Order: sequence, then C-alpha cells, then structure tokens
Amino acid sequence: MQISKVFAPAKVNLTLHVTGQRADGYHLLDSLVVFADVGDRITVMPAETSSLEVIGPRADGIPSDGSNLVMKAAALFDQPVKIILSKHLPAAAGIGGGSSDAAATVLAMADLLGDAHLPEGVHDLGADVRVCLMRQAARMRGIGEDVTPWPGLPELYAVLVNPGVEVPTPAVFAALETKANPAMPKRIPQAMKLPAFIKWIAAQRNDLETPAIAAAPVIAEVIAALDSLPGVRFARMSGSGATCFGLCATQEDASVSAARLAEAHPDWWVTPARLS
Repeated sequence: MQISKVFAPAKVNLTLHVTGQRADGYHLLDSLVVFADVGDRITVMPAETSSLEVIGPRADGIPSDGSNLVMKAAALFDQPVKIILSKHLPAAAGIGGGSSDAAATVLAMADLLGDAHLPEGVHDLGADVRVCLMRQAARMRGIGEDVTPWPGLPELYAVLVNPGVEVPTPAVFAALETKANPAMPKRIPQAMKLPAFIKWIAAQRNDLETPAIAAAPVIAEVIAALDSLPGVRFARMSGSGATCFGLCATQEDASVSAARLAEAHPDWWVTPARLS
C-alpha cells in the first residue's frame, strides 16, 4: 500500500508586530517566522472512507472528526484516506501546530496523488497555513497572505517551553490595547552574526505578549525562567502564547538549558530545538 509521511514542524514567531486591523476584524501582522526541528507527524494512505487517528504523547483532547484542520485539508482532495496524526506539540500553544499539521497533510496528499498543484481553498484553512507550506524562515505580513522567504538566518538553537495553559488567540487579540503599532524595519539585515542577530531580535517586539500575560500570568514566569538560564541569550513568547522560546548560541547550550528547566518544572513541556 502506498503511504506518504510528512513532518509538521513547530512554527516560532521570533517577532510579531500587530500593525493594524481591517474592517472585517482581521488583524494585520508583520512577523519573522522560523521553524523548529521538533513537531508532529502526518501519515496518509488510501482508504475507502476518510478517517483520522490521533496518537502520540500530546494526543489527549485533539479532535479526530471533521473539525480538525487535518481532515479539512484532506477533504480538499478527491481521494478518501486514512490519516494518522502523531501529536508531539502542545495544542493552542502559539507555535502553529494545527496549521502546520494542515500544511503537512496537504503536502502528504499531493505526494500520495503525485500532484504538486495546491488545491483550491488551501489558503482558507488558516492564516498560518501559507507560511507553514513554505516551511522555511520567512517574513509574514498582512493577515498571512504576504510571505517572503528570509535566507539570512544564522545557525540558531532554542529552548521551547509551554507551561500547559491554553491561551485563546481571539481573546489575546481582543485585549490588545493598541491595534496599529509600528512594523519591523522595511529591510531585515542579512547575514548577521549571532550576537548581532539576537540584539536585532531583542529590539523588535511581540505585541501579543502583554495581553497574553494578563490572561495567563504564568507566561511571565516562563520568560523569567528562560532568562535565568546561563545558556539563554534572549527569551520571548511565540505567537499568541503560551509557548515561549529562549535563544541559544549552541546546540549544547540549548540541550543543557532544556534539561535544567525540565528538572525544575517537570509539569512544563520543555524541549531543545534547532531553528531554521
């Protein structure tokens, strides 16, 4: 039986500037997005009727019916399939798990059917699906429709941490006091050495961090815990939360820092990662 398997990497917003709000309520963003070498896994295979099985360490609470973006993505193709979603990322965590799963499903279906064309409606699955289909460092603007690859990323490692609380994205956006904030500089510097890059990232923002902390104060605890680690150069929240990242200079720094934090907070999801 033909089977297609695709990795669904975690998406990390190194920056997230909210630059406006459209009349239809959608917020305008300017964000530098990277992807981690940790994530979920999608497997698809032909079947008489479509179905979804969710397995893995983070499977609890993940729907397996038509409400899951994975099923919606597969439904765009004229081929019933059995889908196995191996869930390793926390849900509703600000690291694009659902969108990345949907994008991976689209890529797996295209591979299974031998058709590289994206189906109509694929970008309606969610604002982050377009950048998740690209699967590389990129600048994402507008409501997610303006995505430009950014090849200037230095070798970068991180500790990803989620304290186990879900922060509803609509509530975080609604609590944002100022909707029209400055965008990132028009040009993102290229080929920066790591210290300069981290300094540049630190000079940018995640405009959703303050309202997310108001909704879930533990996020501030996570950032403080990351900042206290010797191997972490800079810490910030990703997306709308509650996952945070701590940037590190080396893989060893990330691994040692992650192990130390996991020991201190065994109830948190903690993992080292390489960002690309």
